[in-house]
Amino acid sequence: MHPEAHLAPYAAHSEGGVGRRYPETAHASRSQFQRDRDRIIHSSAFRRLEYKTQVFLNHEGDLFRTRLTHSLEVAQIGRSLARNLRLNEDLVEAISLAHDLGHTPFGHVGQDVLNECMKDHGGFEHNLQSLRVVDELEEHYGAFDGLNLMFETREGILKHCSLANARLLGPVAERFIKRSQPSLEAQLTNLADEIAYNSHDIDDGLRSGLITIAQLEQVEFFARLWRDVQATYPGLSGRRAIYETLRRLITALADDLIATSGQLLADAAPADIEAVRASAPLIRFSDGMRKDATELKRFLRANLYQHYQVNRMRVKASRIVRELFQAFMAEPVLLPPDYQDKSGEADKRARKIADYIAGMTDRYAIREHRRLFSLEEL
Repeated sequence: MHPEAHLAPYAAHSEGGVGRRYPETAHASRSQFQRDRDRIIHSSAFRRLEYKTQVFLNHEGDLFRTRLTHSLEVAQIGRSLARNLRLNEDLVEAISLAHDLGHTPFGHVGQDVLNECMKDHGGFEHNLQSLRVVDELEEHYGAFDGLNLMFETREGILKHCSLANARLLGPVAERFIKRSQPSLEAQLTNLADEIAYNSHDIDDGLRSGLITIAQLEQVEFFARLWRDVQATYPGLSGRRAIYETLRRLITALADDLIATSGQLLADAAPADIEAVRASAPLIRFSDGMRKDATELKRFLRANLYQHYQVNRMRVKASRIVRELFQAFMAEPVLLPPDYQDKSGEADKRARKIADYIAGMTDRYAIREHRRLFSLEEL
């Protein structure tokens, strides 16, 4: 039986996909999206995710999530969702593993500062940088730059994109101009990402001591799940009670998405992926679950992401990224040879510097800053 024979007609089928920018002979034992997944896992950018911040800096604790563990959790949740909806698990996994490849060190603060530094040179978007990584920056093949991934994988990686950049990117970004939809697999991965970070940021926030169960009980969605755990396991406390609650949280979100999306797909009955692109979004939570998830995100934003200790880290990280960028722009000779632009054009020099900084891990950026600015490194 063909490995994709079980898929729904509206799923992304690798043999009927748009294809690769550079044609390649099909592989005998792997589908096109399986090949994409394998290329991503073996990429240099994927390995660097191990030492890039999710919420907490890499050196703040061994058990906090990193961009790598986050990507793995998204892939696991995404595959489970896709299997239940008869969508292409391999494509979901490839998008999940690649969606953060272009993320800067120090989480979203790194992206925000780098975008500010690049404001006169085309800006910086981490989703666009992820696409740039797989299209241009990875150097694994003699025949082309990048990883030469399938269109559908690249489309899913480009979760957000400004209209200005969309007009420069060609077919992979047309949907932002036409306001059409990406594949169901891309839509699903977007929500698997949300399920993953909502659950693991609670876990990391509790582990760090920056938020408490008492605070979380103010969020009705969490409180319902916590009460269910206490009723099922009277007296249970500590990590076991937290894990039992988070298991229920992931299950509630996943089950709601499967039920809601399944009904939407049954009602719309899209004939194929092109019908999906022309429709309204078909992968989503119910209105009630969306309300619950939004309340939870607002809590995390107010109580964890804006916590004063996280803000202290944010200020330090901002200074590191900004000062690195300014130093390299003023003195390009400080850059490694591969990142020195010879054209003399400021925009190209800035983009090379953005590539260099975005590719750094947290600890590498800290060391590079120390090497440039600490007198003790003389």
